[in-house]
Amino acid sequence: MKKYFCTLFDSGYLFKGVTMLTSLKVNCSEAVVFVLCMDTLAAEALASLKMDFVICVALSQVENAQALDVKKGRNTAEYCWTMSSFFTYWVMENHPEVDVITYLDADLMFFSAVQPIFDEMANASIAITEHRFITRLQHLESKGRFCVQWVGFRRNAQGMRCLERWKNQCLDWCYDRLEDGKMGDQKYLDSWPNDFPETRIIEHAGVGVAPWNYASCTFTKTADQKILVNGVPIIFYHFHQFQLLDDGTYYRLAPYYAKEEPAPDLIYSIYERRMTQTVESVRAIWPDFAKGMKSHAQVYSRRWVQTYIPRFIKENLKRIIRY
Repeated sequence: MKKYFCTLFDSGYLFKGVTMLTSLKVNCSEAVVFVLCMDTLAAEALASLKMDFVICVALSQVENAQALDVKKGRNTAEYCWTMSSFFTYWVMENHPEVDVITYLDADLMFFSAVQPIFDEMANASIAITEHRFITRLQHLESKGRFCVQWVGFRRNAQGMRCLERWKNQCLDWCYDRLEDGKMGDQKYLDSWPNDFPETRIIEHAGVGVAPWNYASCTFTKTADQKILVNGVPIIFYHFHQFQLLDDGTYYRLAPYYAKEEPAPDLIYSIYERRMTQTVESVRAIWPDFAKGMKSHAQVYSRRWVQTYIPRFIKENLKRIIRY
């Protein structure tokens, strides 16, 4: 039986998006993925790769007058966050064959079968995952207990009501700042377990391992090369902040997240190998493709700001820049 997913990315995220897609297919042979291509180059490049389980959707197919209106006042990241719920709803509206849809972030990589997540969701209408912040980062929960990385909806009354409300909320307000109990597209999820009783919070320890929680995890490798986290197979890791550099190397993670433990080499070395394969496959067709690759100066200066500039100053700067 087919399992339906959706995601979105532009050409700057193409390498990450393709790596996520290929790893998903390896670990879910039934996967069918709708990809919203946020720019023309992403659509052309993805189509050229001829991934038969991927359905490319042009942004112009999805945008309506309401989306185009809010687009004027949002930056690239904010508009992508707006479209995460909008596109998920669009897929359900336009593809009646889809009974359950799962939205995925493009910077994930799958390491083992995703079936345990669906087993845990069972007959629930909605499936969400927690950030599981380590103690030092607990303050970040003010921006959202849950992470928009794997969000599932069933085509029933409660699932569709939740998805439609999320879509409308994101159209109304979706910005990169904490304001009046809102933050991007993710803070809205905080109320779902109370407002929608058929919400399942996925508890599998191998789901949503990420920079904000890996320091609480123990990683091991079995004799047959499977990666375990706290004794169970890791299903996916969220490679937040990972950057491809224009000299062919990679930047794994800012010191902000790595104070307790360095980025887990067992995980990142595999991702880097897969990413290298993706770059080679794209450049076999588009030899000069370099979207998303940044200079050392760009990356290190941004991470310095993240690590050393106080949080309240950064939040105030976002407001000043916005207004």
